[in-house]
Amino acid sequence: MDTPSPAGLPLRERKKLRTRHALVDTALRRFTADGFDATTLDDLCAEVEVSKRTLFRYFTSKEDLALAPTHDMWTAFLAELRVREPADGSTLLELLQDTLLVVLARMPRDGWAERAAASCRLAGSTPSISAHGLQFCDRTTRAAIAVVAERFGVVEDDLRLRLALDVVVAAFRAALERWASRPGAAAREELPERLREAFAAVPGSVRMTLPGL
Repeated sequence: MDTPSPAGLPLRERKKLRTRHALVDTALRRFTADGFDATTLDDLCAEVEVSKRTLFRYFTSKEDLALAPTHDMWTAFLAELRVREPADGSTLLELLQDTLLVVLARMPRDGWAERAAASCRLAGSTPSISAHGLQFCDRTTRAAIAVVAERFGVVEDDLRLRLALDVVVAAFRAALERWASRPGAAAREELPERLREAFAAVPGSVRMTLPGL
């Protein structure tokens, strides 16, 4: 299903979404300008004018805040994977790739791309954010394995299933990093293009030979 627009949500949910966005936007701006370690949760709460208790309703840590944009995307990926039907004759890898591209196209247009780019750049320069992201990726991969196994009768410890998901995650990370590293603000529509390029490069990466060998 499509991600509901804020205008279509009840007032209470719209307020919660605005608070969440304000926390993420403030965190990404302060982490980038002042440094991740130098910015405290108290600083963020004071600027957004919310209590720490309110912040912890949405996020577990500063790292969780910093990675919220891509966390949201992968959470949506799991939801879509539970219901998306594969095309006739498609492979598991194609289903996973198609699911991620569909979810990426549905991500909110009110600043999600800018947040994702800022989050990626922070992760590249902050070890604790990068480590938190790897832990989240592992949890997401395990959850996706469980979804595919339940829906299609695949054995969960089938190595091919794990590797297919690892390939999709790695392709997205490569595409995101290449996109976010562009000078200035990368256009939102370029991220799906970079992701398709990464997917297209997967078969060649397996067959790639080294010069002189």
